[in-house]
Formats: sequence, C-alpha cells, structure tokens
Amino acid sequence: MRTDKKWLFTLFSGAFITFLIFLSFISGLTSSHYYAFPSAVHRGPGYPPAFAYYITGGKGDGHRLFRLLLAVYHPRNRYLLHISAEGADDERQRLGVLVRSVPVVRAFGNVDVIGKPDPNTALGSTNIAGVLRAAAVLLKVDGGWDWFITLSASDYPLVTQDDLSHVFSSIRRDLNFIDHTSELGWKEADRIKPVIVDPSIYLARRSKVFYATQNRSIPEAFRVFTGSPWVVLSRSFLEFCIFGWDNLPRTLLMYSTNVVLPQEVYFHSVICNSPQFKNTTVNTDLRFLSWDVPPKMEPHFLTPSDYRDMVKSGAAFATRFEKDGPVLDMIDREILLRGRNRATPGAWCRGQKSWFMDPCSEWGDVNVVKPGPWVIKFRESMNQLLADWNTKSNVCT
Repeated sequence: MRTDKKWLFTLFSGAFITFLIFLSFISGLTSSHYYAFPSAVHRGPGYPPAFAYYITGGKGDGHRLFRLLLAVYHPRNRYLLHISAEGADDERQRLGVLVRSVPVVRAFGNVDVIGKPDPNTALGSTNIAGVLRAAAVLLKVDGGWDWFITLSASDYPLVTQDDLSHVFSSIRRDLNFIDHTSELGWKEADRIKPVIVDPSIYLARRSKVFYATQNRSIPEAFRVFTGSPWVVLSRSFLEFCIFGWDNLPRTLLMYSTNVVLPQEVYFHSVICNSPQFKNTTVNTDLRFLSWDVPPKMEPHFLTPSDYRDMVKSGAAFATRFEKDGPVLDMIDREILLRGRNRATPGAWCRGQKSWFMDPCSEWGDVNVVKPGPWVIKFRESMNQLLADWNTKSNVCT
C-alpha cells in the first residue's frame, strides 16, 4: 500500500511540474529574451519620435487601463497610469501586478502606476492639476519623449504605435494637436463666467463642485480659448507650462481654477496667448467621436455600427467605449492585430505568432518601425491637417 502511494505521488508530482512548464511556455515566459537585456532605445533626430502617455481611470477601471496600455504599448514610449482617489489601494496594487507581469515592460521599465492618487472632480480644477502633475512626472523620469498624449479608460487607439510613429516622424516636433476656438458661444455663459469651487482641493472625500452666487466678466488681460479636453502636446510646450519662465501659464492656471471644466480651457488659452507657441497649433484632437442629435454632455458610446465610420475617419484614437465592448474586439482583431492580454505587435516584436506564443515576448531593434496597411487613412488625414495649418487657417484666432 505504501509503495502504491509513493508511486501515485511521483506520478502526480511529475504531471503537475509538466503542467507548470506548459503554462510558462504558452504565456511566453520561455522566451529567449525573458532574462536578456533590452535593446538600446535611441531618441532624437534621425530616430522615430517617442510618446509619453498619461492614462487615467476611476474606481473599477484597473483592467480597462491595462487593456488600453497593451493596445498603445511600445518600448520606446513612456507611460503613467493613474486610478483616481475614489479607487481602492488594492486596485492600484493589482494594476501594478498586471503591468509587471508583462516581460517586455519589466525589461524596459517604461510603465509606472501612480501610488498616491490625485482627487478627480470631473468639472473642477483637480482634473487639470492631475494632468499637470503627470506631465511634470514624465518630464522628470524620461528626458527623451517628444509628445504628451492624454487618454482615459473609455478611449482606444485606431492605429498601431508603429503607424503613429511613422506618420509623426515626418512632422515638426514642436507642433501641438489641440482643438481650440475663441468663439465661446454658449460656453461663455455656462462655463466661463460662472465661478465654481472644487472642494476636492481641500477635502479628502470626493464632493461635487459648488457655484458662487455671482458671475465674473470676461478677462481683458488675455483671450479665453476653449476646445476638446483631449490633447497631444509637444514637450517644449509642456516645459513652458511646467517650468514657467513666463508668468502666463501660472496666471491662466489661477484663472482656470474657478472655471467649469478647466481641461477644456487651460492649455488652449495658454498656447493661444503665447507668442512663442500660438503658431504651433494644429486644430484637432486626433479623435473620432460621435454625438447624439441633439448633442448631450458627452459623445455616445461607440458600437460595432460605428466601426466603418471610425476606420474611414483617419483618426488616431476614438472615444467613448463601454468596458469590453464588442467593437474593441473588432479593433484588436482587424486593426491592431492584438491577441488577448498581449501588446499590439510592431516591428520590434520578433517572436512567432501563434495561439500559444506572444510574438512580443521576444524583441529586436526597438528603434525600427514598420507601418501597416491602416496607416494610409491616418497619413491622408494628417496631410490634410498639416496643409490647413500651413495656410494658417486653423491657428489661434
């Protein structure tokens, strides 16, 4: 009897070890590059541009942020993930574990999760404070990226990072892609003149903004501009905002503190009131979105019925998507060619593509990009935007 138990123990132990080896194999951990040093990342003229992503979410958005990170991941870029203060610490910890589970992320060390979260009141100034903090962190930890991109958990890319880098390689690196206008329209009465206070500035718990009883007049010292909250900003402009050798960014930050939705006012007003940067504005946010008729506060959630229009738009990103909506699977499958829980493949990926092997579990030269067939629409869209910019028809007016 004792001999039989010993034999069974040996059999089950061997089977268990074999199973663990198989799991390691299919997850890509047997990659020859798992313990290897990453290839050198080269930045600057002569090399593809690099992007700094600030990806934000709220309570319960951890897995959405991880999926979005994998969709926009490239070893040359830098990433900062933020779950706002209403999210639990264990959710941030789980997100950190998910990030560290990706071999290429561990090798290149280019993804960080904010451990001490910022409060985030949608209508208040804590939102723009969080964006400025993220920009300051990214400027400090990485000295080589070229553009800063803001994404939320409800956003998703419509191009690969190789496509994005390829198109941006041919444009000036001081350009800023920011949707803006000085025609305030209904926003003047509803957004600009009202004076609000964001209690999250001084309260630990989240609370709604409250309005003062009196409105304020439109300022005379500068012009107020407004536009889309989604931006793609150059490094040089963000250094101007963060380091503040001119007083303009600080003045407008103080003014925007009491504006409704300052993320739709602050960068737009700073850049368009600055003689140094006002002619670097390409009037677009590079986003696809679809509004209800009549339009509501936010664009409607995108569905498979919107897929054809998204593809034809030539946009780099789209918003808003529901969590794990079926249209996201369509984008992964047809545009990004991305498997579940895998990074979007690029020229840097050297592994074999199969159901059990992640092609990005092995990597080669990360300084080479290879655009795919979907780059054509994006390039055409960018060429038209730059043609409009060259005529100065869409700069700050």
